[in-house]
Amino acid sequence: MYDSTCKFIALEYSRDLATWLIGKPLDLTEIKPSELSLEPIRADTLIFLESEELILHIEFQTDPKDDIPYRMLDYATRLYRRYPHKPIHQVVIYLRKNNSLLVRQNDYQQGKTYHQFEVIRLWEQPSEPLLQAPGLFPFAILAQTQDQENLLRQIAQEIEQISDSREQSNVAASTAILAGLVLNKEIIQRLLRKDIMKESVIYQEIRAEGQQEEAVNLLLRQLNRRIGGISPELSHKIRSMSLEQLENLGEALLDFHSLQDLEQWLENESV
Repeated sequence: MYDSTCKFIALEYSRDLATWLIGKPLDLTEIKPSELSLEPIRADTLIFLESEELILHIEFQTDPKDDIPYRMLDYATRLYRRYPHKPIHQVVIYLRKNNSLLVRQNDYQQGKTYHQFEVIRLWEQPSEPLLQAPGLFPFAILAQTQDQENLLRQIAQEIEQISDSREQSNVAASTAILAGLVLNKEIIQRLLRKDIMKESVIYQEIRAEGQQEEAVNLLLRQLNRRIGGISPELSHKIRSMSLEQLENLGEALLDFHSLQDLEQWLENESV
């Protein structure tokens, strides 16, 4: 949820992020990970943005992973191969405070191979620069402060000043999601208006995800009652299905009399 929210912000407010990270409001367009032959499993954590001047590669991380330095080298070489004449600016942005030394590692070194990238630990960043543009408001709540509740109140006041209702709802919902890393739900709901957030793209996506999760759980319970227990592998296949496929499975459920019926149906559906 946090990764997809950050990706939405980066794509929707790329000029704001460029101003913050590079120092100027560049017009940026997305480079799809598939263009670099990157495995889609990590697509939500990666944002590749291109301008006429450079490539901006951002990776948001809630918590550190020890393979990040190598991954940054790997992505850099793929980008250089695809865009040999453009400088590449890489930055890892850590969202949640962590005392691990990994959040301070900004390079990869193996033998004579050396690669460096930028690292931003949001909890060490001053909040004021992040209150200068709507696209940065959601990150401001994770910035350095002595009173996060008061900071969220300040951000909420800034959000109230956004005149465009669509932008206001998107920024409010994104802020609420990231605020969940540092504040409890009651404080967030008290300070950010839920009626505004309901109209946002992010809020609707979360609702859709919730509906899908509810449908999956219901189907798994029904399958267990009808044909007995199913393997973790089959359960994983069902959880990876689209909402339309889940609806089709629900309609076919009454025709199942054995585990083999389910397996045959999944095979026919190419799940």
